Amino acid sequence: MNAVSFKTPLRLSAVAVAVGLALAGCNSDDTPAGSKTFKSIEFTHMPAPSKAEDMAKSYTTSKAVVTYTDGSKAEFPLSYNVLFKNTDKVGGNPNAAAQLYDYKGGVLKDPFGKPVIAETPDSNSLLKVDNKLFLVTHYEYDWVLSDGSEAYKVAGWYSRMPMSMTLSELAQDSKSGKLSVAKQRPIDFASVSGLWIPCFGSQTPWNTHLGSEEDYDLYFISEDGKGYDTTAAGLKAMTEVYFKNEKQANPYHYGFLPEVTVKGDGSTSVVKHYSMGRGTWEMAKIMPDGKTAYYGDDGGNVGMFMYVADKAGDLTAGTLYAARWHQVSAENGGTANLSWYKLGHSTDAEVKAKIDSGITFYDIFEVSTDPTSVAQGFKAVRAGQKVTEYLKLKPGMEKWAGVLEPRRYAAYLGATTEWNKMEGVAVNSKDNRLYIAMSYVDGGFLKDETGPADHIQVAKVNAGSTYSVDMAGGQKDHTGAAINSNHVGVKMYVESALMGKDISADALGNIADPERVANTDNVFFSDKMRTLFIGEDSGTHVNNFVWAYNVDTKKLSRILSVTSGGESTGLQVVDNMNGHAYIMSNSQHHGEYIKTINAGVKSELSKKINIFEANVGYIGGIPGL
Repeated sequence: MNAVSFKTPLRLSAVAVAVGLALAGCNSDDTPAGSKTFKSIEFTHMPAPSKAEDMAKSYTTSKAVVTYTDGSKAEFPLSYNVLFKNTDKVGGNPNAAAQLYDYKGGVLKDPFGKPVIAETPDSNSLLKVDNKLFLVTHYEYDWVLSDGSEAYKVAGWYSRMPMSMTLSELAQDSKSGKLSVAKQRPIDFASVSGLWIPCFGSQTPWNTHLGSEEDYDLYFISEDGKGYDTTAAGLKAMTEVYFKNEKQANPYHYGFLPEVTVKGDGSTSVVKHYSMGRGTWEMAKIMPDGKTAYYGDDGGNVGMFMYVADKAGDLTAGTLYAARWHQVSAENGGTANLSWYKLGHSTDAEVKAKIDSGITFYDIFEVSTDPTSVAQGFKAVRAGQKVTEYLKLKPGMEKWAGVLEPRRYAAYLGATTEWNKMEGVAVNSKDNRLYIAMSYVDGGFLKDETGPADHIQVAKVNAGSTYSVDMAGGQKDHTGAAINSNHVGVKMYVESALMGKDISADALGNIADPERVANTDNVFFSDKMRTLFIGEDSGTHVNNFVWAYNVDTKKLSRILSVTSGGESTGLQVVDNMNGHAYIMSNSQHHGEYIKTINAGVKSELSKKINIFEANVGYIGGIPGL
């Protein structure tokens, strides 16, 4: 069973289908007798779009080139297919797919009486359960309603909305592999106090969906260093819109990793894994041992976190760690050895009970805005914000600091909180290697002697990079205790082909080389294909792209161009689902153009792009491998 995240299915022509059935070495029960055996795959490089009609759509002209063990090859043209748009009513769903709801299932409407429909489909998990295909899809946030327009300011509208996921049961054409929606419904998160900004996600080895919540510090932020406030963006919207003022939202209920289990009858169960810690999680990825997980911590001055569950296949109890960067070189994004600080062990049940008891930030830390307070035992930290905070841990609060304020506690202990815009995470099982997206090599990455720590000191790369992390067993934490995992990061670096390249604005307005990856966001590694797939969320490319990077041949190929202004999301690769392979790929917030876009190009595109529409889709055309 392959659990995957993917986009619109690619269609095969009748000839391609016939060739695929004859030649594809499908490692499934559907493998034709006498078919050839798969050896390797590569993808041809498609040109970047240069005409408005191409820049205004999501499409591919790439081909998959499959090599078989007898030395023969076959080419399969790829195609991009929209499974459904955020505004579509499909599969018997009476509302738009990305409709948002309150905790009783009521449709949310804006101040003008219009249904609130998110423009931001993000993570996908294509799951096969009891021989049925199901797709879990995130809706991250509502960018149109939060754009600061005067109409919504006057109406007193919120900058963010309570969000949701949908479950779609899919039908699959056995010959072409084409997917379509048979049934669809929203997933209810009322049992876990709702959902806040679900971004990217992943699939567990036990065939469930592991989501995310980017809380963006719903609780106690200090932008100027002069005081702490609770942000209105989340708590006000959750209290007034989601709970309809019938319940006060608790900020410590958000910023966790939700797991969705889908059953064959289409029912779902939802939990949040409180023991995995609270943060601005882009996603989490489970390692091959079924118990070690790495996170993408999105934001500025963030940490690198690792969780080791007590038992494989069970995320309800475990130990959380934070990494320390020991720089070896500043070249090419930097090279470092990693060590790990233990933040503590906990269970979902005990953390949930502590949250429900009413614990607050001030129960955990004493706070000061006075730099001289370090003489009284306060520690200076810069964690999740640009400002320096002065904190003193209260007696007996180590456990709760580690799980409810892990980024601050990591900095407090001496781990590194200088990474910036840490996004997707993927794992190469054979090489025991992790891939971590850093959308912008900026902020805490840079040398800064004004901060309380300055572990990372590398040059700015606005186009970002994708880092590799070599993993190993036999490692110990900062206390000298053994870490019970064979997937502990020990060395971090960047392969040259995965380093973004800044340029002066070209004719279209690109300020990063369009022939290189820029501002990596989603990543997914296919062990079968030996390929790292990369989706962009770029403020530097006029069109974002999906790339395929073969880790053996080092070939980098563009395989999809996304509607201009749109972010590539929902990346998941399924090597073989009933004899067909899929690369899931969504696009969101179409028309959110980069600042440097050519004015004439922007004018043309604005006539062709509907900013209220977004795609849930996949790349198809590849036979099952």
